[in-house]
Amino acid sequence: MPQLTPDQTARQARLGLMARAPHGRVAALLAAQGDAPRFGWLRAPEVGSVMVRGRTGGSGAPFNLGEMTVTRCALRLETGEIGHGYVQGRDKSDAQAAALVDALMQTPAAEALRATVLMPLEAEEAERRATRARKAAATKVEFFTMVRGED
Repeated sequence: MPQLTPDQTARQARLGLMARAPHGRVAALLAAQGDAPRFGWLRAPEVGSVMVRGRTGGSGAPFNLGEMTVTRCALRLETGEIGHGYVQGRDKSDAQAAALVDALMQTPAAEALRATVLMPLEAEEAERRATRARKAAATKVEFFTMVRGED
């Protein structure tokens, strides 16, 4: 497998972040930026499914867990940048928003978008993970062994 460039790794990370975002959140953050730029569809939003794979214990042999619904699209800005969007579920506007952010991150507007769209998504995801970890820690059971005094 070829090595990814830092730009490709960063793009994968932001596409993953937007794919994991709650329903409507990417679109809402993008809408706060004002009018969306003009674009043309390379692939209009379409709903499909993907096979989700899992591993027993995180390190066992992979197995097919089941299917998950996803929506994908691809677009090209008038300035030529291409953006792709893949999101969980059936929301075409979420996929469009993710594709717009992906394309706009290739323009001079990238730093502004990073501050107003991606950083809030990262902070919200970190908070969701911390909340889930706190809930899991609250249910943790500590087991201990008592020595019986026999040899």
